[in-house]
Amino acid sequence: MCGGRGTRLDLDREKPLVEIDGRPLVDRVVDALAASSIERCYAVTSPHAPRTRAHVTLPTIDAPGEGYVADLQYALERVEPPALTVAADLPLLDGKTVDSISNSFEGSSMTVCVPTESKRQYGVSNDTTIPDEPDIAPAGVNVIAESANDRRVVFENPRLAVNVNRVRDARIAQALLRSGVIP
Repeated sequence: MCGGRGTRLDLDREKPLVEIDGRPLVDRVVDALAASSIERCYAVTSPHAPRTRAHVTLPTIDAPGEGYVADLQYALERVEPPALTVAADLPLLDGKTVDSISNSFEGSSMTVCVPTESKRQYGVSNDTTIPDEPDIAPAGVNVIAESANDRRVVFENPRLAVNVNRVRDARIAQALLRSGVIP
């Protein structure tokens, strides 16, 4: 998912093209997917991110740009389930983490979450929590299946705890990458 405006970042570029340690967010996520066992990938773009659309080398699904949920639904109508969805704002994601998520799939839809304490520990923003479970936050990764049942799976993995939604998050991600703190 790489069609967002990135308004909370208040920068002069599209969010997926924000660079962390010299590489755009979207490239970092694409590299993680390429290093995983995922067989087919699409970049879901929107009219809000034309430079991202021109930048990505993956096949694209051009969503209408009506918001994350609406654009996600638009994309899901164009692919075969199950589908792994990943937000382009996860700069620490790697292939091993993607595979651990894939391996946790049990046939029904899955929302990948992290403990909110992990986000606090790293000092990154936490704009969304699960309404009935305030101690966990969605990580920006989901597996959508044909089954209407949805389960939440909590990963205590720092690679999923850092989403870049604000300038401070980008600085923290860059510092973590450079420090080698993230295993």
